[in-house]
Amino acid sequence: MRSNRTKLILLVVLAVISILFYAFYDIKGGFDYAFPKRLVRIGAMVVTGTAIAYSTVVFQTITHNRILTPSVMGIDSMYEVVQTFIFFFAGSMSVWVLNKYLNFGLAIGAMILFALLLYRLLFRADKHPIYFLLIVGLILGTLLGSFVTFLQVLISPTEYLSLQTLLFASFINVKADLLYIAMAILLIAFVYGYFIINQLDVMSLGRENAMNLGINYDRMVMNILILSSVLIATSTALVGPITFLGLIVANLAYQYLNTHKHSLLILCSSLISIIALVGGQFLVEHIFELRTTLSVIINFIGGLYFIYLLLKESRAAG
Repeated sequence: MRSNRTKLILLVVLAVISILFYAFYDIKGGFDYAFPKRLVRIGAMVVTGTAIAYSTVVFQTITHNRILTPSVMGIDSMYEVVQTFIFFFAGSMSVWVLNKYLNFGLAIGAMILFALLLYRLLFRADKHPIYFLLIVGLILGTLLGSFVTFLQVLISPTEYLSLQTLLFASFINVKADLLYIAMAILLIAFVYGYFIINQLDVMSLGRENAMNLGINYDRMVMNILILSSVLIATSTALVGPITFLGLIVANLAYQYLNTHKHSLLILCSSLISIIALVGGQFLVEHIFELRTTLSVIINFIGGLYFIYLLLKESRAAG
């Protein structure tokens, strides 16, 4: 326990150093103008990183698999469908694009509805094997991605360029008022999560053991799926999709702490996520000079890591 506490303190120190370095390094254009903007970006990175980490850890608990994440199951693809539909049918000057509150709310609502329908059909008392769920999620993600590409080919080049700014995760133009809404949603979700944290530890023992210990397993699974969907939908609607971040930070947390206590795992994965986002955004702005986006880097690394985990699982099964 003392070893894990020391490891967490180290992560806290690294996270604080990363945030301070990003906040104060090479401020240009006037401190009063640049510093508040950096604070909004940092807030967005903390909210996004924490939401993705939390949703991934609890999602992997109820699926009993460290490869599955809400993003891998295709929820992020629904965000792209919503934005492409808006541009295709209404255009970039429609109220659904110009009104950030409508766009934010529509994106969250569509992703949560898609997730609940998907979970309702697939998660039925262990009716389907876990790799079936993975395949279904990947197929749906690919299908939605192909459909989005088809629609994007049909819209005008000008509309397409405007759409692209929404389809890649970016912390540069995050709106402060949307950040406050996301923080409020995150706070409500965490309050609920606080009261079920011990039940998550029990559910990690498996369905039969959890039910024998007094857990209403099926109801808890649905509640956690809703919680996970709300968190991942909020983070995606705020900054855009970052598909593989949750997969990376959750698995690193398991390896770093070597524990199954969710209070420690969620804190650890959240800290790793914040360090990755803040450090990665620093590289994007000051090293790559905004020639790429953070989501491209994370998805490239995450894709390689995902392949590694699949090969590792297949060797273990063999």
